[in-house]
Amino acid sequence: MHPDQRTSSPSPSTPLGPGGPPSRFPVPIDAALRTAGWQPGRWDIKQAEIWADTLRDHTSPAGHRHAVFPAAVEAWAEFGGLTITPGTGGRRIAPATLHLDPLHGLHMARTLADLGRALDTDVAPLGTETDTGAVLAIDDEGRVYSLDHTGDWYLGPDIDHALAALLTGTEPARLTAD
Repeated sequence: MHPDQRTSSPSPSTPLGPGGPPSRFPVPIDAALRTAGWQPGRWDIKQAEIWADTLRDHTSPAGHRHAVFPAAVEAWAEFGGLTITPGTGGRRIAPATLHLDPLHGLHMARTLADLGRALDTDVAPLGTETDTGAVLAIDDEGRVYSLDHTGDWYLGPDIDHALAALLTGTEPARLTAD
């Protein structure tokens, strides 16, 4: 449930403890994130800037470079470095264990640039699904994607939706040429 849609009735996103602030995530997602070391207000901008500089400085052998933009840096600052393990079984597919480190996509500059051209946006690496090796990516509007050997997948309009989808095993939408 989106924070702006909260009502006074109980929901999966109600406060976690007596008097605690409500989470912007459903309880199972919040629990997995907190187990991984996330907490509301987490913000490691120093590490995010190190990743940004590393990506900006990298050029592929064919001359491709990474895009770096605010939506990516913000996602890295809040979630970067976390290894997140799902706490429950999947809804439609197996939930994913995630390692949110953009350097997993360091050598994917051309692939991410190609996806960006197809979507008419810039795309930056976000991390990986550790079990499958799928690369997670974010675009300049904050939308999140997964790229694997079977195709390119849309995970959600923002990182919150993408984390919920990945950690609950919600089936993503395949990106197509249409």
